[in-house]
Amino acid sequence: MLTNEQKTYLGWSAVGVVLVLALWSLGPVLNPFVVAAVLAYALNPLVDRLVGAKLPRFMAVLLVELVFILAVLGVVLLIIPILAKELPQVREQLPELLERLDGFLQPLLKQVGVSFSLDIASIKQLVLNYLSSNAEESWSTLLSSLKLGSSVALQVLGNLILIPVALFYMLMSWRKLVASAVTLIPRRLRTTFDSFVLETDEVLGQYLRGQLLVMVLLAVYYAVGLRLFGLELALPIGVFTGLAVFVPYVGFGLGLLLATTAGLLQFANTGPGLALVMVAVVYGLGQLIESFVLTPRLVGERIGLHPLAVIFALMAFGQVFGFVGVLVALPASAVLLVAGRRLRARYLASDVYRDQP
Repeated sequence: MLTNEQKTYLGWSAVGVVLVLALWSLGPVLNPFVVAAVLAYALNPLVDRLVGAKLPRFMAVLLVELVFILAVLGVVLLIIPILAKELPQVREQLPELLERLDGFLQPLLKQVGVSFSLDIASIKQLVLNYLSSNAEESWSTLLSSLKLGSSVALQVLGNLILIPVALFYMLMSWRKLVASAVTLIPRRLRTTFDSFVLETDEVLGQYLRGQLLVMVLLAVYYAVGLRLFGLELALPIGVFTGLAVFVPYVGFGLGLLLATTAGLLQFANTGPGLALVMVAVVYGLGQLIESFVLTPRLVGERIGLHPLAVIFALMAFGQVFGFVGVLVALPASAVLLVAGRRLRARYLASDVYRDQP
C-alpha cells in the first residue's frame, strides 16, 4: 500500500505530466499567452513599485507596458538601418571586395608555402545571382502572402495584437493569478512550496537583473568602441550586439558578423586591414570583459546558470516544445536548478550517503 506522502507525490507527478503534454499539444495556441506570462513575470515588479508610489494600478500597468513596447520598437528600428544599408552595398562593392580579399590573402599564404587563388569571376556571379534571386523571391513571397491572406501572416499579426492585450490583463490580475495557484497547494506542503518558490524566484531574478545590466553595459561598450574606429553603423550594431548577448555566443557571433561586414563595406577603399583590426580589438576585448569581469561580477557563478546550461536548455526545450519551449526554458531551468540543489542537499544529509565507506 502507498503512503499518503507517496500518493501526493504521484498525484503531483501526474499533474506535471498533464501540463507538459498540454504545452506540447497546444503549443501554437499557447504562444501569445506564454509570451505574455513571461513578460508579466518580468515586468510585474516594476508595476508593484509604481503602485507603491501611490500610482493607480491601471496607470502603472499602462505606463510599464507602453515603455516596454516602445523599447522593443526601438530595438527593431535600430536593426532596420543595418540591413537597409548593408545589402545594397554588398551588391555594389562585392566585386572590388573580392579582388581586395584575394590580393590580401595571396601574399600571406605564399609566406607559409600555400598556393591559393580565388576564382573571382565565378564567385562574383554566384553571389550576385543568389542575392538578386533571393531578394526577388523574398519580395514576391511577401506580396503573395499579403494578397492571399496567408495564415502565417494572419497568425503573426494576431499574436502581435493578442500579446499586449494578454499582458495587460495578466499584469492587472497578477496577484490574484498567483494567489489562485497557491491555493491549490496542500496546506502541509505550503511551507516547503513557499520556500522553493522564493528560492527559484531569487535565482531567476538575480540572473535576469544581472544579465540585463551586462547587456546594457556591453551595448554601450560596443557602440562606443566601433564609433572610435569611425564605423558609421556603430550605434545600431553596437546596441544589437549588446542586447543579443542574452543568447550566449550566438548573439556575439551575429554582432561580430554584422560589424565585420559593415567594416569591409565602409573601409573598402583602404583595404580590409582596418576592418579586421577594428573587429579584432573591439570584439576580442569585449569578449574578455564579458567573460572575466561583467558576467562573474554581475551575474555570478553562485547562481549556477552557466552559459552552456542556458544554451542546452534553449535547444532542448525548443526541440521538444518548439517556440513555447524556448520561452519557458529559462524559468524551467531555474526550477530544475533549485530542485537539483535541494535533492543534492537531502541526499548528502541522508543515511544512505553517511553510511558509505
